[in-house]
Amino acid sequence: MKRYALLCGLLLAATTAGAQGPIYVVDTLAEGLDHPWSLEFLPDGRQLVTERAGRLRMIENGTLVKEPVDGVPPVMATGQGGLFEVLADPRFGDNQTLYLSFADGTPDANRTRVISARLEGRRLRDVRTIFAAEPTKRGGAHFGGRMTFLADGTLVIGLGDGFNYRDEAQNLQNHFGKIVRINRDGSVPADNPFLNRKDARPEIYSLGHRNVQGIAFDRAGGRLYAHEHGPKGGDEVNRIEPGKNYGWPLITYGVDYSGAQISPYTERPGLEQPLLHWTPSIAPAGMALYRGDEFPAWRGSLIVTALAAQKAQRVPIDGDRIGTQETLFAELKQRLRQVRVDADGVVYLLTDDSQGKVLRVRAASRKP
Repeated sequence: MKRYALLCGLLLAATTAGAQGPIYVVDTLAEGLDHPWSLEFLPDGRQLVTERAGRLRMIENGTLVKEPVDGVPPVMATGQGGLFEVLADPRFGDNQTLYLSFADGTPDANRTRVISARLEGRRLRDVRTIFAAEPTKRGGAHFGGRMTFLADGTLVIGLGDGFNYRDEAQNLQNHFGKIVRINRDGSVPADNPFLNRKDARPEIYSLGHRNVQGIAFDRAGGRLYAHEHGPKGGDEVNRIEPGKNYGWPLITYGVDYSGAQISPYTERPGLEQPLLHWTPSIAPAGMALYRGDEFPAWRGSLIVTALAAQKAQRVPIDGDRIGTQETLFAELKQRLRQVRVDADGVVYLLTDDSQGKVLRVRAASRKP
């Protein structure tokens, strides 16, 4: 059985002799953030944090800068909408370029938009749109917004089905319920799977998703993983391959929030099966693939943060093979929006709250 002690403002999570799992210490790096959504590390040691309300914040020398970064475009912070991901360009040291995803528009006509911009001091300059989901939709739900880079430097963006538009996740003529892939200047890669089809949007990389909330690229194995919210049940982790159809809403392990059946099928020919699903739902929200040195026992695992379940799941993964899951951070009793891992293997968590925090997770054995 695990035991926990609160010591000098640090939460120490220890394991008894013979118990499996890591020993870690959690401390607060920053607090007072309005529903923080994404964290990014810069080469000079600074961190950037997005607040869903539309602010981009900076952490310098372990301290949250009071004033937000200037120049962020207006966002639609309604419902699940707001400012989502921040990513640094793979060549940030040379070009100081960032990428931001956010909900753009009005409650009656909105979409997920991605911009690139140059970070100059504490201001964004040369802001330009490189992707805007088509068409616009009504309502404030299911925007997706997670992004990552593939080995070739292309940018993949997870999108949502707009909640009330779920059947459109099977329609290649729009971006609802898709993962898209673009070059960093917004152009379409020449090897995208639907590029030469007149009935398809050329940016589409995969289809049949509900609401992509976590995405991670395994550079060692060359694999792209994504997870998505199910309805009531049926949260999924998938290995994403170009051109594949992941089934929503034709197949699902969940039911509607009312309890009504969405589909009688959990599998059908030509539709991909998830690597795993959580039923009942945990409401997955972020994901990282752990390859660090801080926690050797976690290497080769996906770490998936959850909102409703207020925990993270460590999912050992080898290609398409899933190992025995382990629950992490449940003792925090926090909705966990995002997880990131720095170059040393230290883990960072974002709590989803109006007074949200950036938490840092280190091995208890680490010397001060």
